[in-house]
Amino acid sequence: MSSFEFDLHTHTIASGHASTATITDMAKAAQNLGLQLLGISDHGPATMHGAKPSYFRSLAYAPKERLGVKILYGAEVNILDNTGSLDLDNAILKGLDFVIASLHKPVKKPGSIAENTHAYIEAMKNPYVKIIGHCDDTKFPVDYLALVQAAMEHHVLLELNDSSLRPNGYRGDTRFNDLMLLNLCKHFKYPILLSSDSHGPKYVGNFDHAMEMVRLAEFPKELILNYSIERLTNI
Repeated sequence: MSSFEFDLHTHTIASGHASTATITDMAKAAQNLGLQLLGISDHGPATMHGAKPSYFRSLAYAPKERLGVKILYGAEVNILDNTGSLDLDNAILKGLDFVIASLHKPVKKPGSIAENTHAYIEAMKNPYVKIIGHCDDTKFPVDYLALVQAAMEHHVLLELNDSSLRPNGYRGDTRFNDLMLLNLCKHFKYPILLSSDSHGPKYVGNFDHAMEMVRLAEFPKELILNYSIERLTNI
């Protein structure tokens, strides 16, 4: 059984790639691990094979609990440009439980450190964005000090993405970036969110590679949100 209580960043068949899993399949995986809360965050429409806006509108009517696991319905939206524009309208975002904003190729061409950092920070200013996804991507270099300070200012969480660190990860060698992120969050005593970014049930609740970085950075357990749903809801 997992000592963690939740995983927010997961994908179903609605994301259109690398998974044929339904939300119930994902809930079953979470149940088997003893997770209390599962987030479903399928890709926004700008990503290749991303879900259509109508899918996200329909989530308001989906069951809030499956197989004894509480479900939060969100989206991993795409940051489209350096102004932080997103690929779902606020009218849709406000109906979701949470929103992750991420940079993806080929939706947005990677820019300079200043441009990538600005894109993230502008996305943080959207009142519905609560999480910045996989900001360790080596294709999108950023100023981590500016990113962490902006996250604190706008009350947005930064995730430590386990999929970035897996041997089959496609974001390059992200370990240095992840250590930068962890050390800055430790310095400012700002909490971090662990995310599996599981496409399908295989990696739901699996933060093994992220925890290796946590140990290497000597990052405090009390700043890892996944141990407590209560702490998450109080952010």
